[in-house]
Amino acid sequence: MSQYFEVHPANPQRRFLWQAAQILQAGGIGAIPTDSSYALVCHLDDKAAAERLRQIRGVDERHHLTLLCRDLSELASYARVDNRQYRLLKQGTPGPYTFILDATREVPRRLSHPSRRTIGLRVPDHAVTQGLLAQLDEPLLATTLIPPGEREPLNDAAEIRARYDKQVQAIVDAGACPREPTTVIDLSGEEPVLIRLGRGDPARLGLISRE
Repeated sequence: MSQYFEVHPANPQRRFLWQAAQILQAGGIGAIPTDSSYALVCHLDDKAAAERLRQIRGVDERHHLTLLCRDLSELASYARVDNRQYRLLKQGTPGPYTFILDATREVPRRLSHPSRRTIGLRVPDHAVTQGLLAQLDEPLLATTLIPPGEREPLNDAAEIRARYDKQVQAIVDAGACPREPTTVIDLSGEEPVLIRLGRGDPARLGLISRE
């Protein structure tokens, strides 16, 4: 049975974030709000938790999991970034974008794409997500909370509780958040490639617009 934390979306109570962080550090899976939709998260270095995360989400090792980072300085520890890539990252962070980048040696091989050695990274623009990352003082491993066999991400914590109460250990309720996944940009090649159009407008990055 999960622990349920109701927090203010703009000024989350630190004691609740601390308690949720302790659950994640102990190997638990959490459902947390972000600036795109709710996400499933776990501790970066916990292999068993990462495997459970994939099972709950219904994806295999070929599916990119994402590292949620507080800022670009933290992101640079996990991905190789040149000046061109950094300019794009700076334009899209914080925000609802996921960037596919070449992973550094800091990233365990089991977390990167099995054939490409790439990793998804993003810096969310949400007070609750940022507050939780600050409590942990390290990135979180994450995936958009889309139930297996469905196409829409979940954005209501009460529904998440009803459906996942026995599968996750912590649910952080900050009210409804957007019901769109992130926009995914692959920066691992010579030119940026739009992989998925989501909440983030590619025009903000100087790429194609929504129109």
